[in-house]
Amino acid sequence: MATLKAPDGTRLGERPFVMGVLNVTPDSFSDGGDFMGEAAVDRAQALADAGADVIDVGAESTRPGSEGVPPEEQLTRLSCVFEQIVAIGLPVSIDTMSATVAGWALERGAVMVNDVSACRADPGMAALVAGRGCPVVLMHMLGQPGTMQRDPSYPKGVVEEVVAFLRGRVRAVRRAGVRSEQVILDPGIGFGKTVAHNLELIRELRKLKGLGYPVLVGPSRKWFIGQITGAPARERLAGSVATAVASVLAGADMVRVHDVAETVPAVRVASAIMRGAWP
Repeated sequence: MATLKAPDGTRLGERPFVMGVLNVTPDSFSDGGDFMGEAAVDRAQALADAGADVIDVGAESTRPGSEGVPPEEQLTRLSCVFEQIVAIGLPVSIDTMSATVAGWALERGAVMVNDVSACRADPGMAALVAGRGCPVVLMHMLGQPGTMQRDPSYPKGVVEEVVAFLRGRVRAVRRAGVRSEQVILDPGIGFGKTVAHNLELIRELRKLKGLGYPVLVGPSRKWFIGQITGAPARERLAGSVATAVASVLAGADMVRVHDVAETVPAVRVASAIMRGAWP
């Protein structure tokens, strides 16, 4: 089981965690430019006040069609606010594919790495995570952000291929020295998937859980919700909360969301329904 702990001392796996999204970017798909500079610190405090268990801070958009951001630019975006975000007291995850950025953030108080490339983009990432002993999220993505939504296809079935890919990535990082208890898996909702693919992955999440690792799901405000509801990205609250609850009921150990205040009580109720118990 992953070593991540919430501020109340709960370990990941004992109850579903809510991870708050903090994009320090000018071009993220739903909140690009909203939280640059000091606004990022205010946003982090708001996420903490709303009940987030973890804050996931990223300085590179990985929306469909996006291009990579050099580590130097990511560090420029992060450098003026990151330590203030850490000082709020919530566990902080760094959302990056760069070992340089991840190492910088870990030195300044981050406790987890969220790598959408599953430690493929930077050959130094697995070794860094192994050396630090921190939790790492390994996510499935079909291709690269710039091309992943160009007619995504899974001849053997999306669930089967995602599970096989992540099984392989676990083996790869374990060979690099990452311990089993550090690993968290993410099916990569929206990263090279059609609407049907996303729905099937959430519905069949327990097949991914069968690999024996905690599972994170990040459905918040995603394109597929808009395809179902007709709502633009900033108006997908109801669909996002519904998808977070469905993910928890399907076995997710953590959901990554923008709308923390609305998601926390929904997840709490979903967890109580599953466990038949409540605080």
